[in-house]
This record gives sequence, structure tokens and C-alpha cells, in this order.
Amino acid sequence: MGLRPQLRSTMASLLLTTQAIRGVAFVPSFLPFVDGLPARSNTIRAKRSISDARSISEFSTSELKRLLTERGVDFRDCLEKNELVERLQSSLRSDESPDADIEAAKLASLSSTEQSTIKLFQRVAPSVAFITTTAVRQASPLSMRAIEVPQGSGSGFVWDNQGHIVTNYHVIQQAQRASISGLGVGVEDSMKSFDAVLVGAEPEKDIAVLKVNAPKSVLRPVNVGASNELLVGQSAFAIGNPFGLDHTLTSGIISAVGREVMGIGGRPIKGCIQTDCSINPGNSGGPLLDASGRLIGVNTAIYSPSGASAGIGFAIPIDTVRRIVNQIIRYGRVLRPSIGISVADDQVVRGLRARLGSQLEGVLVMDAPSGTPGGDAGLVGCLRRRDGALILGDLITKVDGKPVKNVEDLLNFIEELQVGSEVTLSVLRNAKPGKEENLRVKTVERKQLPANVRP
Repeated sequence: MGLRPQLRSTMASLLLTTQAIRGVAFVPSFLPFVDGLPARSNTIRAKRSISDARSISEFSTSELKRLLTERGVDFRDCLEKNELVERLQSSLRSDESPDADIEAAKLASLSSTEQSTIKLFQRVAPSVAFITTTAVRQASPLSMRAIEVPQGSGSGFVWDNQGHIVTNYHVIQQAQRASISGLGVGVEDSMKSFDAVLVGAEPEKDIAVLKVNAPKSVLRPVNVGASNELLVGQSAFAIGNPFGLDHTLTSGIISAVGREVMGIGGRPIKGCIQTDCSINPGNSGGPLLDASGRLIGVNTAIYSPSGASAGIGFAIPIDTVRRIVNQIIRYGRVLRPSIGISVADDQVVRGLRARLGSQLEGVLVMDAPSGTPGGDAGLVGCLRRRDGALILGDLITKVDGKPVKNVEDLLNFIEELQVGSEVTLSVLRNAKPGKEENLRVKTVERKQLPANVRP
């Protein structure tokens, strides 16, 4: 299957505009590159529930993921909640954790921080791909002979042992051919280059999935983490191929969460992670990692007047990436039911909870335009009065009677539904306890929504 050509290499200067929501600034326009656990008691409770599938199924989606992450169990291919339940039950039955990918090196002369960073790089670097793209052009205006010319380069990473490689859509957008190299550093066949085919893409989220026919020995899937509970100040690491320099490691911290970055599809990508890891052209599509080497985001854009790293980089959160990639692999495209509303990021809700001294637990509706299923069903978003005061909208607390604690829970509940099915939302009007109402909402495919209100 051919690949579409890549983005033009011209880099425009960026304009920052802010949208104030209780002091939170969102950045809607950026430049893409060219080239635990609930506490231990919940773990014990889960172990005691091996014979009682219903008790495990009562956990929220986020709790299941945290349990699986703590046990070192891979759940990247789980699309629905029941798959997470089955994966946890299987792990609890075996009560085994996977062995470390590599043996710990004895680096007595180095600090513990240095040792951890070295181990992280050694473990993850073999999973990072160097992607080069080409296009076919006429040799000259007077010649019918076609030649391949380089288009650019970028990064990616191994998603599973079936050969799926995740990268940014803009890395391969204008390419007619893409090749993958750099896989499985240090093993046989690691120096080889493999042709890739396009499995599918989601331009609005700047995500693409490629596939290579490569030996299992070079396919080392990166460990997948979660992004819904990241905190500003956590350590972060990026591995990629800036300016064609393969397997480059940079480090920093998570500078902010909940950022809004304009995607290549012309629509904002919400909930992005901001980091001061040095990210440059060529890092596009590469992994952003936490201190344990788990994937927490896909590096996608920078804010920079010069086009090189200025200490402000952005990554698409892994919770968003995982949903998109799983659907592309299963269906060849993203088919998502929607109710047409916009919601606040979890970090915004936590901030409001702290400022207002209110026990907000759920998903806050920011906007529910008329003409959408949510708006027509009676959902109400937040409003700002003339004096600047914020009037809170509906707080979604349950979907079909199941608790909703964060955005990830809501998205998973909605996206597990069939397009055209109905769902009952329990909401607190104006986010006030005691004002609960139930609303029936019918889902539609996102493409059916008016373009100006698609969330």
C-alpha cells in the first residue's frame, strides 16, 4: 500500500493565544515537525476477587489500568473494559510478573539516578524506529524517467510483536514510500531496513500506524503506561532521531498537562503533555517516557521561533494514542461514537476542586452545542458571566449506572457503544450535589456531527 506524501518543510512562526479558565492557559496553535494504585488495599481486594468476576468488573477503567500497570502487565491491545478485566484475572491467576527486559548492570561508580537513566535507555532504545520517507518525481521536465527523492525523516516505536509501528501522521503524510530502520539495537538484523505499509491514520490526532514484515528478534514493543494522572514536575525522557541522529536520548520534566495543540488535521488535540525535554525536527512520532521507561506520550510538536528546541515540546497523551491505535489495528480506521460535547481535562477538574473546596468527582461538561446529541438531550456546559465568574456546567458522574471518575472512564464507556445506541448519563446540575438528573443520549459517529462542533 502506498503512503501519501509528507508535509512541506517550511516552518512558520507560531502565535500563542490563551484561553483563561481559572488561570489555566491553553495553546491552540503550534508547529508540527517536518522531517499507586489506589492504594495497596485495592490490590489485595483484587487478588481476593479471583473467583468473583463481578467484583473485579466493578473497578473503574482507570483502576483496572493502574492495577495492571503495577503488576507489569501489558494491556495496550485492550480496547474495551471487559478485556482489561480478563487480562487482570489472568494475571491474578498466574500471579506472575514479567521478567525484566535486561539484567541490571552493575555501575557502582555512577549515581542511582544515572544508573536508572542508563537502564531506561538500554531497555527502550531497541523499540524506537528511524523512519525515512521518499516520493517519486520526474528526473527532469523533459524526461519520463521517475526517480525517488528523499522527503524527510522522523521517529516511531514498536507497538506490538506483529510489526505495528506508531508514528505521527505528518511524518508520512506526503510520502509514497517509507522505510524503517534502527529496530532491535544489538541483535541480528538490527542493521537492516524494512519497507513499511500504512495500516491507517487519524489525521485529526496526528497518529498513523505502519506495519513492517520484520523478524520477531527486532520487534520489542515499548511498555505502555497511562497519562491521566501525570503530575507537573515528574521526570520525562524522549528518545528519537533529531536531525537524523538516531537513538538520541534527552531528559527533562513534565512542564504542564492539559495543553491544547493544533493538529495537522486543522483541529486542536486536547490534553497534550508539555515537556522541556529537548525535542527537535526528527523527534516527531517518537516516545515520551516516564522514569520507569513506560510510554506516556508521542512527541508531536514544539513551540520555537527558530524551528529548533526552545524547551517547549508537546506530546499526544498515551491514553488518547492507545484508543486510536487499537481501533486502527482492528478496523483499519477510527470509528468512534460520539455525543458531541466538549469536556474539561481531569487536571482542570482537580484544580477547580481545590479552589472551590468542592468534592467534584466526575467529568465536567465545558460545552454542549445545540444540534449535537448531548446538547439536544439537555446537557449544559460551563458559562462565564460578564463579571468573569465561572458558572459550572453539568458534571457527568455515571454512564448507564457505572461510575465515571475521569475523562478516560467516560471516553471508554462511550466508545464501547455502537453508533446509534442510547446511553443514560447521570449528571449533577451546575456540579452541585443533590441536583442529580438522568438524561438519555443517542450516540452518533463523529463524522455525522457538524464540523464546527466536533469535539
